[in-house]
Order: sequence, then C-alpha cells, then structure tokens
Amino acid sequence: MDSYENIIDQAHKAGMDVVEHSFRNDTIKGLYCDGTAAINKNIETTVEKACVAAEELGHHLTSAGNILNPSDVGSRKQEFRARMHAYNNMIGLIGIITAYEHGCRNTYEMADYLNVTEEFLNDALDAYRSKYGVCTTVDNYVIYFIPALIVMKDL
Repeated sequence: MDSYENIIDQAHKAGMDVVEHSFRNDTIKGLYCDGTAAINKNIETTVEKACVAAEELGHHLTSAGNILNPSDVGSRKQEFRARMHAYNNMIGLIGIITAYEHGCRNTYEMADYLNVTEEFLNDALDAYRSKYGVCTTVDNYVIYFIPALIVMKDL
C-alpha cells in the first residue's frame, strides 16, 4: 500500500470521504468540507496527493467551521493544527530519526525515504522549528532545527 492509499484508508476509518476532482485553478490542491476532501486529480504524483490528503484529514480531525479567512487568528490556528497533524502523521520526529538512521543526509534523500514531497518536508521542518525552537530530544537523539537540520545520537 503506498502512502496515498494509506492516507485514504485512514480517512475512511475516520469517517472522511476522499474524492479526486478537477479544479478550474490548478493552484488549488485540496479542499475539505463537511466530511469530504477533494484532491486535485491533476496532481502528478501519489506522493504529493498523499501530502495534500494528509492535510485535509488533519482538517477533518482538528478543524470546525469556516476557516477560509487567513486574517482571522482562529482560522490560522486551525490551519496550523491541521498541518501539524499532517506533518506528524506523514513524518514525525521519529520519522526524521529513522531517515537519519537509514543514511539520509539531506532533505531530498529524507523526503524520498519518507514518501513525502521535499516542499512538504521543508514546511514540516519549519513547523517543528517554530514549535520546538533550536532543538528537541526524542529517545536517545537530539534533533537540531537551527541553524540547520542535524540529528545526533545523545550520549
């Protein structure tokens, strides 16, 4: 099962339908409304579709009401929660460590290993940097986000 199929399976278990739709504007990658996520069928890779679907699943699980107004603080907070859910679902701190343990040494290799787009990974790293600051400790590892992504085994 690829990552897109996995997210669709998670969505169905959570009570969310996923449909592919041709949007008039290809900059729209996905939308969520009333228990249904529409994913742009013109997205070329299942990896990118999985990233979009994961965010829409995050909206299904964490958002309420109309959050289309980006100037509204509540809307921005809900958008951040949905994205953070997607990042943790698709990557997570353990995923970063696992990618490091498997020899990934840059974001391209890490994104490929984790089956996410490099853009999604970089956005996740920005979100983690915002949440954790300079670094965080997980199990026997320290993950540094500043000045760059560094994973070190804690002594």
